[in-house]
Amino acid sequence: MQGDEERSKRDSDVDRWLPITSARNAKWWYSAFHNVTAMVGAGVLSLPYAMARLGWGPGVAVLITSWVVTLYTLWQMVEMHEMVPGKRFDRYHELGQQAFGEKLGFWIVVPQQLVVEVGVDIVYMVTGGKSLKKVHDLLCEDCKDMKLSYFIMIFASVHFVLAHLPNFNSISVVSLAAAAMSLSYSTIAWASATSKGVQPDVSYGSIASTTSGSVLNFFGALGDVAFAYAGHNVVLEIQATIPSTPERPSKGPMWRGVIVAYLVVAVCYFPVALIGYWMFGNTVEDNILISLEKPTWLIAIANMFVAVHVIGSYQIYAMPVFDMIETFLVKKLMFRPSWYLRFIVRNTYVALTMLSAICIPFFGGLLGFFGGFAFAPTTYFLPCIMWLIIYKPKKFSLSWFINWICIILGVTLMVLAPIGALRNIVLKAKSYKFFS
Repeated sequence: MQGDEERSKRDSDVDRWLPITSARNAKWWYSAFHNVTAMVGAGVLSLPYAMARLGWGPGVAVLITSWVVTLYTLWQMVEMHEMVPGKRFDRYHELGQQAFGEKLGFWIVVPQQLVVEVGVDIVYMVTGGKSLKKVHDLLCEDCKDMKLSYFIMIFASVHFVLAHLPNFNSISVVSLAAAAMSLSYSTIAWASATSKGVQPDVSYGSIASTTSGSVLNFFGALGDVAFAYAGHNVVLEIQATIPSTPERPSKGPMWRGVIVAYLVVAVCYFPVALIGYWMFGNTVEDNILISLEKPTWLIAIANMFVAVHVIGSYQIYAMPVFDMIETFLVKKLMFRPSWYLRFIVRNTYVALTMLSAICIPFFGGLLGFFGGFAFAPTTYFLPCIMWLIIYKPKKFSLSWFINWICIILGVTLMVLAPIGALRNIVLKAKSYKFFS
């Protein structure tokens, strides 16, 4: 009996130390800007390029469908967070274990979630480095050219400090600043595109010269759109920080924050995607800020805003990874919770993502690949499958039909998007000068 009490006390102490469960006093607006920071990231800047490969009709349809479907699946996850009275599913894999079983649920969810979160952090290392390099090149044309790898290391240096903030609530100021930056640079992107006007000889036809090229471009663009809707992989972890009682469950304030976040997402995504494509047509770059060269000072500010935003986004996606690693070390390997354990774990993670970004700086290709391979399951259809298993809606009911439609769309996206993205990665790798 005494051994059980000691074990229970240790587990309680560990939960108070771990990043996800150490603080449960967040307000609903924390949910709003955490979700904006998680979702509106580098992906928004690639949306005009995705539109150029999709075309007007399919492009608008894919954007709207993705917004609606992912809002629905996010609502499902918010609802399922406390579906068992007296218990909270604080982590994505815990919800998966409830639906699929202890072992199968863990192995279905955790590998995909890690691919998403680590993949996003690598992409954001690349994005942050490229944005800083762009600022340097715009403001100091006569300066000596510096390699991209140096700017990635400069960007990473910030995370060697911020990574030691213990939990989601402690990064709330960083996340709020990041959310504000995302709205700012998105506005700059579409407003600057509008001021430049429709470019001479603009074309909205196919980018590729062959049918197979057009099809593969279409597939890759689906991955870019999927990447843009990424917040589901951290939504339960964000909701875990909100206080909850039987009378006032956390899903109320969490859903309020999600609605605000998705309105901000719409304000950011649709103008950038549609106006950017309208003005530049199929000549738009995979990062629209590259297409916007003047006024120099404004584009430099926008790139600086991007760098600040992805600092916050990196931390949002890194926190669940820190939680997984620290949980494994403390609960499975029985390490003592300590500041130096956290110091080693988090610095090692930042260093590994930095090195990966230096070695694989193929921004556009990475967006499409991770968007299709990893985001489609965790964002588009895993919540629907879990909903069908847990709530068992009546066959052929409205809920049953909606969930199966989302599952079919998500599986199609998961299969097609990586095919096009791999082609883009190969093409970029061939043309890229390593460490340039």
